[in-house]
Formats: sequence, structure tokens, C-alpha cells
Amino acid sequence: RAHVHPKHLVTIENGINVDRYAKASAARRVELVPGYTDGDVVIVMVAAFRSPKDQDCAIRAMSELPENYKLCLVGDGVRRTEIEALVASLGLQHRVRMPGIRSDVPQILKAADVNVLASHFEGLSLSSVEGMAAGRPFVASDVDGLREVVQGNGILFAEGNHRQLAEILLRLINNRDEYEKVARACADAATNYDIALMVERYHQVYNELCQERR
Repeated sequence: RAHVHPKHLVTIENGINVDRYAKASAARRVELVPGYTDGDVVIVMVAAFRSPKDQDCAIRAMSELPENYKLCLVGDGVRRTEIEALVASLGLQHRVRMPGIRSDVPQILKAADVNVLASHFEGLSLSSVEGMAAGRPFVASDVDGLREVVQGNGILFAEGNHRQLAEILLRLINNRDEYEKVARACADAATNYDIALMVERYHQVYNELCQERR
């Protein structure tokens, strides 16, 4: 930025195939959470089990919520044993499931009542875009990389504040108007990160450079 003319600086954000998430068929909830019943509220978090992510916050939030709130943590990694120990110490084995790495993430996100991403920091979080594209309310930590995507669309909570997260989840499920409003805003925002737009922007930059060299 200090040495290159501003006209030569172009930001092109990464994108996803939005339709793959928006039009996915929902996975069977009974396969996602332990002892699922029709009255259960399913919370999904898709993230690697490593230090930048904060599965701990999502797990602790469960201890503040009614018994019918269930958590599905999709992913795997070096912190899995540590996370399993936390679940056991809080007596939440009957409410938290960790199905590992899955190839049907769009279907899982679609099966959730609310999608969550608790994290300590992110880059441009494509996981948040995927969660929003599923057409469910998206709730995320108020940290760099998530704030830019989620703010004004989904709902942010203070980093590591599991009680605030629990309050947000409870409010969304008990207020259908807010639930639908946030879900629509998330779905609309996700379209700004469609991979077709990313490709179009690369083409635009390429064509502009070609014209400058003629």
C-alpha cells in the first residue's frame, strides 16, 4: 500500500457455490445429535478441532440452555481429546455429538436450527458464508475475519462469552420473527460471495489490464 499506486490494488474476495448450500436437502437430524426428538433444537458448528477455533464456547453454552438444545460439532483435529474431556466434565455427552469430518456439510448445515462459528480469529471465513447460505440464522464470535462477513446479517457475540451465545440462541428460537429475519438476511448476504461473482471480478481485472497494455 505504501509503494504501489492505489489503482493497482484490487481486492477480490473468495467465493463458494452458494446454490450447493442454499438448495441442499437437510440431513436426518437423528444422525446428527444423540437421542434426537422432534422437540429438540439442533445447533451446528463446522470447524477444525484446533486452537484458532473455540468449540469450548459452544459446548459451555449448552450448559446454559434447556435440555432439548443439542450440539453437533463437525470436524476433527488435534484438540479432539481435549474437547471430548470438556464435554464429559460438564456431563453433556447426551447432548453433544462429534461426527468427525463429513462430506455432506451442506446437508448438515441445512438440518440445523442455528449455525454457529465460535472462533478466536479467522481470515475471510468461507465457513461463515457456507453457514449463512444454508438459510439458517448464523451466530459467530465478534472477531476479525468473522465480523466483516457476519455483522449486519447474522448475530455476533463477544469472543469466548458462552453465556451471551446461549442468550442469543434462546432468543432466536423463542422469537420466530427475529429468527426468520436473521435467516433471510444471512441467505441474502451469502449471495455476495458466490464463486460466479469471484470469477467475474477476476475477468474484469484481467480485461482492464489488457486494455491498459494496448
